[in-house]
Amino acid sequence: MKKFPRIAEYKVMAIRILLAYLFYFIARILFYVYNQSLIEINSVFDFIKICYHGVAFDTTTILYTNALFIIVSVFPAVINTKKAYQKVLFYLYFVTNLLMYSANFVDFIYYRFTFSRSTRASLDTLENESNKMALLFNFMLNYWHVFFLFFALAYLWILLYKRTKIQHHDQKPTLKYFATSTAAFLLIITLCVGGIRGDFKKSTRPINMLDASRYVQNAGQADVVLNTPFAIIRTWNANTFKKVNFLPKATVDSLLVPIKQYKNNPPTKPNIVVFILESFAREYNGAFNKDTKISDYESYTPFVDSLAQHSLIYTNAYANGWKSIHGMSSVIAGIPSFKDAFTSSPYPKQKIESLVSTLENQGYNTSFFHGAPNGSMGFLGFANILGYDHYYGKNEYNNDADFDGVWGIWDEPFFQFFNKTLTQKKEPFMATLFSVSSHQPYKVPEKFEGKFPKGKVNINQCIGYTDYALKRFFAEAKKQSWYKNTIFVLVADHGNTIAYDEYKKEFNKHTVPILFFTPSEKYVGVNDDWAQQIDIYPTLLDMIGYQKPFRSWGRSLISDKQVAPFAVRHSANVYQFMSGNYICTMDDKKAVGFYDKNDKGMKKNLIGKRNAEMDALELKCKAFIQDYMERVVDKRLTTVK
Repeated sequence: MKKFPRIAEYKVMAIRILLAYLFYFIARILFYVYNQSLIEINSVFDFIKICYHGVAFDTTTILYTNALFIIVSVFPAVINTKKAYQKVLFYLYFVTNLLMYSANFVDFIYYRFTFSRSTRASLDTLENESNKMALLFNFMLNYWHVFFLFFALAYLWILLYKRTKIQHHDQKPTLKYFATSTAAFLLIITLCVGGIRGDFKKSTRPINMLDASRYVQNAGQADVVLNTPFAIIRTWNANTFKKVNFLPKATVDSLLVPIKQYKNNPPTKPNIVVFILESFAREYNGAFNKDTKISDYESYTPFVDSLAQHSLIYTNAYANGWKSIHGMSSVIAGIPSFKDAFTSSPYPKQKIESLVSTLENQGYNTSFFHGAPNGSMGFLGFANILGYDHYYGKNEYNNDADFDGVWGIWDEPFFQFFNKTLTQKKEPFMATLFSVSSHQPYKVPEKFEGKFPKGKVNINQCIGYTDYALKRFFAEAKKQSWYKNTIFVLVADHGNTIAYDEYKKEFNKHTVPILFFTPSEKYVGVNDDWAQQIDIYPTLLDMIGYQKPFRSWGRSLISDKQVAPFAVRHSANVYQFMSGNYICTMDDKKAVGFYDKNDKGMKKNLIGKRNAEMDALELKCKAFIQDYMERVVDKRLTTVK
């Protein structure tokens, strides 16, 4: 005791925190018992595995909830063991913990109506109810057993807590005491920060709701991995997804065609291979910059430039978001991200019509490839939600000799793994590959040092390396029997480091190349119409002659006459809707700017000289946002009109 005078306090605090883990585990079991008819879990072993993965989400919740309790418990002071101090800790512990814990019990019942854990959006919905007390009374009356379970477990929790007593001892305020207490305090706080984030490894972001889908066989199981307080915490400041009412529904319906149906081509079943290339911005691709008139322009993509001569390319295309996961949802599911990512919102876990679901209905085998550690960027979770048959990551590659040490497997060997795996697939197949090497810290494999131009900015040599990886992939793919019956798509997820002033202009940020290649060269040409990532999904369905209705805000780039070419995104705190001769910028309520389509630097706001085309553009922007929010919030991301 003299050597480590506070070790007993730290042990007691640890036991009190572990009690929270125990009761969250019990709540997880009860959640499943109440909702087992809605969530398929095949065995006790699978349930135990799900509970194991749930510990990370419980850790975040418990440490968030108990942050003040932990700080006060281990604060470097000499009064911590006094009875009055411990009484304060008791009330602080249970006021915070039981409040958060109770949210789990609400979802024992509420889940069967929403099929997802409650989020901040659920609280927002409750705000609009004028009869809150009546609703609460009705809930208590009909589900008295839930309240009984909560209070019984709360009572048991309190009993167990009281058994973790600290004996008071007088402590002299010595230098050694405060030095060791301060060191322990800083260590414990550091551990808590790591626990709140979800791990202690290098990570781009703390764990969020999407990560729960990494560990499951079907989407419903993710709700057992999660706990309700975590869902509320992670969506507390993320819910900008709220329905708006800019226009009458009849007006919205007259301006949008969110349910598409094409009958332009006979039904066929070619393979489809989609490359989503990390940070492979339009700026770096020579074939997409012939008309930019940049005096000292250099291309870093000799292979893509050569492939473009035999492809259909779009030189005025935009990303519908600004992060990698935004690119995945935009390209594969046709769902853009605006202020916040759709995938980080309260709404991604719902039935989503996408390139995956429509092609699987046609008998396609579907797979997603990403050379990073499985689950990185949230791809595995969203891939499971979309329903991909297979996911191939660093684990499946299974050779750390090709690991770049930061993000994942180098592109060149992983692209070869991609080719070999596809060759073993039964046709028709649809496969998506998301590359990793064109990323910070902007390195290439040691054996390729000096092979690619360093260029003007740090990413340029990495772009050259990924371009080389594509060259090697196509060289080997040509030898395979499936190659000639395949549509290839190349698109970037978003932009990256900018070298040229032209691309520093607001309306040129996150411009991307879009390329469609068929070995038969059925689709060839250069198109400078407005285009965007969400157009890829409907374009591919049009190309293969898919003739059923499907949900898509994008348009077929090859034949859609109902919808004028456009691009929509959110940047600089405004929506940007581009179509025809103008670009409309809009805040949460109204247009705040109009710019000529060539004024990519936003030099001259034409709002004071509005004309009929500008007025129509604002209406289309409002209609898009209104329909988007309504379908996302109401969970109608299918052909339901």
